[in-house]
Amino acid sequence: MTIEFQAPPSGNGVYSDALAAAREVAADVNKDYLQVIAEPGRPDLGWMNTDEWAGPGQLPLLLALAATVRQNTDVHVVVGVGGSNQAARAVIEALEPQLHGPEVRWAGTNLSADYHVRLLGDLAGKQVHFTVIAKNFETLEPGIVFRLCREFARREYGTDYASHFTVIGSAGSSLEKLADDQHMTFLEFPANVGGRFTAMTAVGLFPMAVSGVDITALVQGGKEQQNEIARGGRAVVDYAATRLAWLRDGRQIEALAFFEPALARLGAWWVQLFAESEGKRGRGLFPMSLSYSEQLHSVGQYVQEGQRILAETFLDLAAPPAQLHLPADGLSDGFSYVEGADLNWINRTAFNATVAAHAKGGVPTSVLTAPALDARSFGQLFYFFEYSVALSGRLIEVYPFDQPGVEAYKALMFEALGRPF
Repeated sequence: MTIEFQAPPSGNGVYSDALAAAREVAADVNKDYLQVIAEPGRPDLGWMNTDEWAGPGQLPLLLALAATVRQNTDVHVVVGVGGSNQAARAVIEALEPQLHGPEVRWAGTNLSADYHVRLLGDLAGKQVHFTVIAKNFETLEPGIVFRLCREFARREYGTDYASHFTVIGSAGSSLEKLADDQHMTFLEFPANVGGRFTAMTAVGLFPMAVSGVDITALVQGGKEQQNEIARGGRAVVDYAATRLAWLRDGRQIEALAFFEPALARLGAWWVQLFAESEGKRGRGLFPMSLSYSEQLHSVGQYVQEGQRILAETFLDLAAPPAQLHLPADGLSDGFSYVEGADLNWINRTAFNATVAAHAKGGVPTSVLTAPALDARSFGQLFYFFEYSVALSGRLIEVYPFDQPGVEAYKALMFEALGRPF
């Protein structure tokens, strides 16, 4: 099974003629992309062919290096921000109960002194490996935290400190030169893959492998989705077309909603992917993620009865990750009507009721289903969403592979900090 997509029924806030027209445009754009998938080295499209950066020549090397790191490490600190860590974090935090790697901590995600003082304090006396990821080594967060980590490692490990670092950066960059000068392990951040599209490159795969994620299965899932699209799979085109139809219907926000809390970090990855890819020239749906059923008790009221500016994509799993039956304890607590029930069935009932209620309230709803909560399914989801945003960006006539707006605050910040140019 690969990703399945159930478009909103006609009359559910999306006009059927608009959806049909959007499908036709999306199908034409899809043909253009299918023609370039097999062409290596295309600017910004290196993620389209999973073999280019996650093929038989790369995976064994990443697995061997990760195994060495894992054997000698208590804590693995991943230093990076945005696209440099989102994919790995999504998978590692979702699959953590079934992994057997070192403890994982995340650094360089913010500029808080308190956060990093606490982090470095927790690392004292432990065997720590730092993976530092930065395509553009001018980004402030990973740059300054890398310096803090070097100071910590020199203090803790002395002259052997460099063996505690793996650095992932652009070939020929100042980061590569620094790593080479200090004899740190260096891995390439692909020049033809933007940060938010790097799930199936060393950027995402190496931290996952250190944690014990089956990256071979994850890449296989991505390849399955790639092949499904090449065979004419309709789901990705329907999803992109549906999003265009929502825009034409006056919707301004798309919420990715899910009933498994383990998908929360995938939701954060998805938000960045669509926000940076489409939020240009005054266009694009604003992406947000909603973790139900918890947030049904907060923003659920607004979704049900607030302004009719939202659409929802419900992310479902065909196979639940665990089973738990509600015991009978003989006390009159008012919940005897669900005694013996599987919590999955209760959660499924809440899922179906939410989809129906929001649709009835005027929110266009669609359902996207992945096979399971496992590495293979994550690979499918990464490729599905990456490909769909490439289609969707073209449909709304924005270039989906850059993020010029991110540079606006940086210019003012660097000026205030006195950075030389």
